Amino acid sequence: MNHSNEIKFVFTGCVGAGKTCAIRTISEVDPVSTDVKSSEAAVLKHKTTTTVAMDYGYITLENNDKLYLYGTPGQRRFDFMCHILTKGALGLIILIDNSHDDPIAELDYYLNLNAAFLLENPAIIGVTHMDEKESPEIEDYYHVLNERGDEWPVIRVDARDKDDVNILLHVLVAALEHG
Repeated sequence: MNHSNEIKFVFTGCVGAGKTCAIRTISEVDPVSTDVKSSEAAVLKHKTTTTVAMDYGYITLENNDKLYLYGTPGQRRFDFMCHILTKGALGLIILIDNSHDDPIAELDYYLNLNAAFLLENPAIIGVTHMDEKESPEIEDYYHVLNERGDEWPVIRVDARDKDDVNILLHVLVAALEHG
């Protein structure tokens, strides 16, 4: 009888950072998505729909373990979902939209929002939309992390690219395996 392990990772970040897209790109099943048409100007600046509860998908790993992927809403009024979705999770993927008005502040915000979770669990920072805006650079994100005393990896990622999303997941799995 084969008992597989269940691993849960959570994608978080601001509206338009690529959470829904990343899960859709990598999931082996059509993801469950709670995207609805948005009427908020701040959201519409980035996209026409927004996640209001969560996104969910999964992939099966080589050893038949399941890697469950959850995505949080990006709107601040739904921040409570982040705390619900990280329960039982083993790692966090923070996606930062480099084209955001202040992506460094967004990184700081999501690190603070998830501070309790990150005391015991690893994270990886994926920087999206660098093709639209090259600054800040990856080194700038590392500078902020170093100032905070955090040592999370930072990777440039295109949430539409399966290889890029796979790299995020592999780096997070490696962080779990090597503590």
